[in-house]
Amino acid sequence: MPDLTAIGIELALFGMGTVFSFLTLLVVTTKAMSSLVAKFSVEEPALMDSGTGQPSAIPSSDVLAAVSAAVHQFRRDKDR
Repeated sequence: MPDLTAIGIELALFGMGTVFSFLTLLVVTTKAMSSLVAKFSVEEPALMDSGTGQPSAIPSSDVLAAVSAAVHQFRRDKDR
């Protein structure tokens, strides 16, 4: 009959090897999926200034009015 300590060490090494293999596979799969998403993703268009047609970080007054109205409506309905 083999020594109980040897069986325990063998089982521990098998378990740690299994976990290490799974985590390695997980990292490789995650990196592969990340590179695929980066390769096939579509860049979102920048906000355009309606007057000049140039990209702008400031939304137009129409967008600001729509967002303001939506926030106002949400807060009013929330208080009821």
